[in-house]
Amino acid sequence: MTESAPGESFQHHVGLVEVPLSEGVGTSIPGVRLLETRRFSDDRGWFVEGWNQDTASAAGIGLHFAQHNLSWSRPGTLRGLHFQHPPAEQAKLVAVAEGEIFDVVVDIRPASASFGRWFGCVLSAVNNRRLFIPTGCAHGFLVLSGPAMVSYMCSVPHQAAAEGAIRWNDPALAIEWPFQPSLLSPRDRSAPLLRDILPDHTGDS
Repeated sequence: MTESAPGESFQHHVGLVEVPLSEGVGTSIPGVRLLETRRFSDDRGWFVEGWNQDTASAAGIGLHFAQHNLSWSRPGTLRGLHFQHPPAEQAKLVAVAEGEIFDVVVDIRPASASFGRWFGCVLSAVNNRRLFIPTGCAHGFLVLSGPAMVSYMCSVPHQAAAEGAIRWNDPALAIEWPFQPSLLSPRDRSAPLLRDILPDHTGDS
C-alpha cells in the first residue's frame, strides 16, 4: 500500500501506481492492470481518490465509465464468473472498500494469446489496490474476509439480455481458488463451462 506521511500535502499523493502482475497468481493477461491508489493519512484517518479521469488517462486507462456498482458479500461468498456478450462487453475497474477478496479474471477473447487463462490477486481495503479488467474477459471473486464491499466501475451499462456466466470451477480453467466457497447463487452454481459457450475455440464440438 502506498501511503503518505502525516502532515504531507494531499496534492503530492494522488494518482495510480502500477503493481507488477507477478504479485498475483496465474497468467499475465494482456490488458489486465493491477494498480494501487495512493492514500493520504492524518490524525483523522485517511482519504483516497476513488476515481479521477485525468489520472486514469495518464496511467493508460482512457475510458469513460458508464455505470458504478457496489456489492456487499458475506465471507465465503463467490460471485462469478460473469461477463457480457458482444457488443455489450464491459471493461471494469474493481476495488474493495471493506473486507478482502481474491479477484479473478479469465480471458475469453478467442483471438487472444492467453485465451482460457486466468489471473488472480488479493484486493482489500488495506492494500488499496484496484484491478483493471479489459473488455472480453470474465470476472469473479471469492470473499476471503469480510463482509466485503466491492466497487465496480463499468464501461458499458448492465444489459440483462447480454449477461453471460462461466462456472467458477470449470476444470479446463483450473482456477486456484484459496478455498471452496460456502455461498453461491443458483445461477453461478449451474453456469455453463467455457467449452459450452465457445465450443469453436476450446477444441470441443
